[in-house]
Amino acid sequence: MTSLPLAPLPSSVTPAKGVTFALTHTVSVTGDPDAAGVLHRLILTRTGLHLTASPGSAEPGRAVIDVTVDGDGPPESYRLTVADNRVTVRGADAAGLFYGVQTLSQLITGSPEGWVIPGVDIDDAPRFAYRGVMLDVARHFHDVATVTAYLERAASLKFNVLHLHLSDDQGWRLALTRRPELTARAAASAVGGGAGGFFTSDDYRAIIAHAAANHMTVVPEFDMPGHTHAVGLAYPEVAALPALDGWDAAGGPTPVAGETYTGMGVGFSSLRIGAPETDAFVDDILTELAELTPGPYLHFGGDEAHGTPAADFAAFVARTSRVIADLGKTPIAWHEAGVAADLAPGTIGQYWGLVSPTDGADERARAFVAGGGRVILSPADAVYLDMKPAADSPLGLTWANGPTSLERAYSWEPCEIVPGISEDDILGVEAPLWTETVRDLDDIDALAFPRVAAAAEAAWSVPAGTAAGRTWESFRKRVGGLGPLWTTLGIRFPASPEVSWTL
Repeated sequence: MTSLPLAPLPSSVTPAKGVTFALTHTVSVTGDPDAAGVLHRLILTRTGLHLTASPGSAEPGRAVIDVTVDGDGPPESYRLTVADNRVTVRGADAAGLFYGVQTLSQLITGSPEGWVIPGVDIDDAPRFAYRGVMLDVARHFHDVATVTAYLERAASLKFNVLHLHLSDDQGWRLALTRRPELTARAAASAVGGGAGGFFTSDDYRAIIAHAAANHMTVVPEFDMPGHTHAVGLAYPEVAALPALDGWDAAGGPTPVAGETYTGMGVGFSSLRIGAPETDAFVDDILTELAELTPGPYLHFGGDEAHGTPAADFAAFVARTSRVIADLGKTPIAWHEAGVAADLAPGTIGQYWGLVSPTDGADERARAFVAGGGRVILSPADAVYLDMKPAADSPLGLTWANGPTSLERAYSWEPCEIVPGISEDDILGVEAPLWTETVRDLDDIDALAFPRVAAAAEAAWSVPAGTAAGRTWESFRKRVGGLGPLWTTLGIRFPASPEVSWTL
């Protein structure tokens, strides 16, 4: 199998020996204007070359790159062929063509003769329909520019979902006309007492539009009934008092009702389950979120609600799932919500337990499948990008059996995580990045890369071990070859010692 610098690994890669396409300023780009525009920008960034745009056919004899949607193949699939004087990229749809262009950008290589693309035939399609990254903008707020930069990085690795964690104990990050006090009173702080912030509705729409241009769907999350201390700053009538028996303080301050929380502890906050004020609050925020969000999913959290009595928790998540379903959206919840017997049919469960499940997490995940839904896999000790990559990393945490090396991030198989769940039961894979220690884009890059490429391969490529190149040794070599591309794209990735980087 190939040693070409490709990640995630395509379904089929056949090198063409002795074939090289010379990439010079005389090359003409033809075909789909959107895909051609993406390719122009990538080539300019990578090489400094301004290629010639040809809305129709290229001049006879001229080297050409043709990018076209032909409707052939499964959704998001593409075919790429590199010959001596012609490169063709054919997508089953616009998303597939976009991914083919991203693959082509990975193949561009500097040589003594100039920029070249090695001869190859690639036939590629995704394994899972849902391939996500999550960015927590609640523990530390990240502005539109940072969010869009990260989603562009993710899209280049064929992720198609951006999950935004928009609320937590430390702050509320989306302005809502129905509940204006949420951002007026509960958005000004972050972990450590840093500056907070929030998205206006126009900001949120801008993120959605940028995501769509990169073939990504935005999945927003308001986390409930736990992780809601900030809600009490704005609407104290819907918030329960902090429950301090059994909460995880994480070495931080003790939460006080009505005061901003700046620690990293979890499990102490809850809403007042069953109160009419709470039901009205939930209905308001989810209705407006549904109106703002064109995508099919709304995530309502449901994790680490240690301050909520079990019966109240089950009643709350069941009702909330039905509210979302009635709004015409598909509910998603963290796997703990699987304890509720009457979730809305088709509710999706997001498993964030360990690669080897503990404390009944697997049972709760299976409950979503029994209810007609499917499961998103986010095993914390493999794809939680906020775990330290090494013990001496200045960023990140270690609670999920950390540190999490690149090899460990790669060496897991989605179908082997939750016993009793088949591949058909898995909607996809998501790599979350929680931001307790993450303050800016450089921090995001330092924790996400190169491990986010391992998550991309789990989400896109064939199962581990079923193809010659779907191995750790192949992956570390392929990722090493992406160093020059990532550098020119402005990604400040750490030079992991697990990889032999191409300079």
